[in-house]
Amino acid sequence: MSGYESPVDFYMRPGPMTSAGSHAPTLAALKGVETVAAAVQGALLHEAWAPHYNQPLTPARRVQSHTRPAREILDTIMEIDPAPLDIPRPPEKRSIGVCRHFTVLACAALKAQSVPARARCGFGMYFEVGKGIDHWIAEYWDGERWISADFQIDDRQRAALQLDFDPLDQPPGKFLRAGETWQRCRAGAADPDKFGIFDESGFWFIAMNLVRDFAALNNMEMLPWDNWGAMPQPEEEISPDGLAHFDRLSALTTDVDERFGELRALYQYDAGLRVPAQVFNGVRKQLEDVGGA
Repeated sequence: MSGYESPVDFYMRPGPMTSAGSHAPTLAALKGVETVAAAVQGALLHEAWAPHYNQPLTPARRVQSHTRPAREILDTIMEIDPAPLDIPRPPEKRSIGVCRHFTVLACAALKAQSVPARARCGFGMYFEVGKGIDHWIAEYWDGERWISADFQIDDRQRAALQLDFDPLDQPPGKFLRAGETWQRCRAGAADPDKFGIFDESGFWFIAMNLVRDFAALNNMEMLPWDNWGAMPQPEEEISPDGLAHFDRLSALTTDVDERFGELRALYQYDAGLRVPAQVFNGVRKQLEDVGGA
């Protein structure tokens, strides 16, 4: 890791998407992982889970899911209801997001408390039997190990999914990082068509998540539908050179701490992997400024 700070130090520092701006003192007051989880779950509502909370979503609410930086997510939360974050909002007063927003806000809160935290993009294995569903979680450092934590799953979702494990301290295999998924599918140990969301799946989808995970490990946590650079097109057959490229990314994102210097160097020097000033929003079908602090 010559020339680079340690992973623990790097992930303690907020990045463009996890900088809370003027909201940092508010996040710093949320002491402890469970307090952060309760605050995040009480301030955000996942758009796909809205019916479970009897919440029809208007277009004005749905647009909130396109917010990228944590400080802007917090701006929206406080505009809706300026109450302290440790007071849960009723569902109708929560800001709308997806798994990535829960993860980014949780990471921002943990970093505000000087707890190293990083977002991971991959696949949740606990949403549909036999399938890996496009998902984001966080990893935080407890002083001895990185703990996998899903800050989206509240008591209602946990009961609906019939989970038999703690979402804030997940055992291995419940969430597969994009690199792990890629390696399993390349080895023939898993079917790539079982990983994706809705009617989209396959190696191309896993590769897109691999690029997003790589960016997140470089403190650039983008929207799940942001596209740029090295990502393949939907249904694209990846070339042999492309497969080798993603093989390398999978190795780096799987062995983050051991190969941290290489991971950081590749991000800085490979323009196809580095998040540009503008990305293509795949839902809105338009180029958008990335923003961030």
